[in-house]
Amino acid sequence: MSKLQSIKGMKDILPAEVGAWQRSESVMRRVVEAYGYREIRFPLIEKTELFARSIGEQTDIVGKEMYTFSDRDGDSITLRPEGTAGCVRAGIQHGLFHNQQQRLYYVGPMFRHERPQRGRHRQFHQIGAEAVGWEGPDIDAEMISLVSRFWRELGVGGIELQLNSLGDQEARRRYRRELVDFLSQYESHLDKDSQSRLKTNPLRILDSKDERTREIIAKAPDILDSLGSQSRVHFETLQEYLSAAGVEYRVNSRLVRGLDYYSRTVFEWTSNRLGAQGTVCAGGRYDGLVQDLGGKATPAIGFALGFERLVELMSAQEHEKPADVYLVLLGTAAKRTGLVVGETLRDAGLTVIGHCGESGIKSQMKRADKSNARVAILIGEDELQTGTYVVKPMRSDRKQTTVPEERLLETIRDVIGGGAGEIDNP
Repeated sequence: MSKLQSIKGMKDILPAEVGAWQRSESVMRRVVEAYGYREIRFPLIEKTELFARSIGEQTDIVGKEMYTFSDRDGDSITLRPEGTAGCVRAGIQHGLFHNQQQRLYYVGPMFRHERPQRGRHRQFHQIGAEAVGWEGPDIDAEMISLVSRFWRELGVGGIELQLNSLGDQEARRRYRRELVDFLSQYESHLDKDSQSRLKTNPLRILDSKDERTREIIAKAPDILDSLGSQSRVHFETLQEYLSAAGVEYRVNSRLVRGLDYYSRTVFEWTSNRLGAQGTVCAGGRYDGLVQDLGGKATPAIGFALGFERLVELMSAQEHEKPADVYLVLLGTAAKRTGLVVGETLRDAGLTVIGHCGESGIKSQMKRADKSNARVAILIGEDELQTGTYVVKPMRSDRKQTTVPEERLLETIRDVIGGGAGEIDNP
């Protein structure tokens, strides 16, 4: 009998991976709740009409990628491909937006039937947040700052924030016409997907990865030139807020989102460490969506962050991130002391690798070097007798020094923090 396998594109999350998932989800929950967001939970399955009306019938998601089927009553239902539409539907249904402003977030799986590849699965997981009821650029800046804090608290680097404005719906329609007029001149030179999108969703052509198409796009009209005065002021003020908050960004006027409901601010965080699927987090304004789904006209902005790509990015950086301290322990008594020292240093926020097994000092120092630890702490018989520790910098030319217990943490922090000058023996 053949072995049963998971469905294509549905990935098992194994015990060795779960820790990174739990850590990232825990940090994200703490961060969003620190900004006043409350969790909402809504079904995995919705009426297909919800996504056709919100995402757009001509989008790749609705046209090609959704898991849609008829239930026993003959109703067309769909596994949710994203979270914003369901969140907004729930908010309208339960009166959460009636004369109220809401900060909401959600966590869970989404489903898209697309070609599985690195960083992209048919079942994937997101944490998303929606701020409903604010129209100014201050809420945009707050939300972007929220995600920036998430990267800092997780210690994730190498991520670039790209920023753009699509203007209001009228500006978007105007730019769409200009773009179609321009691209129609080069239709035969576009890749096949772009030729198809020219008639259905031309803004998505700006996302094309085809080299020849990108050469044509580079000469296309700039969407920022189509902005009305209110959208322009909104975008310029947002940039001022982000600069004041110390959030680095790059304006990318070719950045568009694949969903029809976006307007004005759109943004993405991308990394070059994830191959072609480099977007880790994305979002933007959808000021017309609440009304489109049956509510009153209500401004809103949101984002979604993919756990699979985040965990992959964290895993890639874990191999690069050095430990702060490697404990070189010579003898049984030193091992007992090393357990206590290691816990004390970890309580202070340092990452510590304690040597285990029977090895001499030469072998342990090789392991300390191989671990990429920035400092080695040597504890042997002499140190135990004198109540001192040998601190050896591993990634600089600074000399090793011997310090008493009360100066150990201070000395380690000075070394790993790049403090100038040699540390004198006490």
